[in-house]
Amino acid sequence: MINIKSFEFNPFNENTYVLSDKSGECIIIDPGCLSNEEKDELTNYIANKNLQVIKLVNTHCHIDHVFGNDFVKRKYGVELIIHQLDLPTLEAVQVYAPIYGFKNYEPAQADQFFVEGDTVDFGNSSLEVLFVPGHAPGHVVLVNKEQNFCIGGDVLFRESIGRTDLPGGNHEQLIHYIHEKMFALENDVVVYPGHGPTTTIGHEKAHNPFCAIKSN
Repeated sequence: MINIKSFEFNPFNENTYVLSDKSGECIIIDPGCLSNEEKDELTNYIANKNLQVIKLVNTHCHIDHVFGNDFVKRKYGVELIIHQLDLPTLEAVQVYAPIYGFKNYEPAQADQFFVEGDTVDFGNSSLEVLFVPGHAPGHVVLVNKEQNFCIGGDVLFRESIGRTDLPGGNHEQLIHYIHEKMFALENDVVVYPGHGPTTTIGHEKAHNPFCAIKSN
């Protein structure tokens, strides 16, 4: 049984996730922790639950999802895993962070790359990697079919989708992959997005104004 803990961090109200199971191992997904208070909130949770962090994963590498990469890598001695197509996205953050006013951003290098069909394993648990570009060139979604959930990053929100006006974004591509990859999941799959509340695949198929499947 995977336990999913979410945190809302940084001025972009980004959702950071810690996934763990009864083994005590855990992974951190999209650490958006920016302030010392946010970093303490994350580390206190991990310490209080006696968890062992074994992996750091980015669904994609926009600034709000990577603020805490360097901190987590140094704190827990883990490697950062991303899709290789999002490496330029990650490397660009150091260039534009000061423009956003984040002059103390600490860059972190990617250590490993996954591709669609790979799994992210921890303890007794496993997440399947889906490649779902459009919001970012190397965006992935992490799926666990046993518990019917996915960590969706900025692909699909409750009745919305990820923006596509940033460098590397492609609206048509995003809609295509939502239909092809996300909507191929069961209707009761819960989506834990990069921003905002959870939703389900079935709800978005029926109600999302950007990508709902229209009935005849």
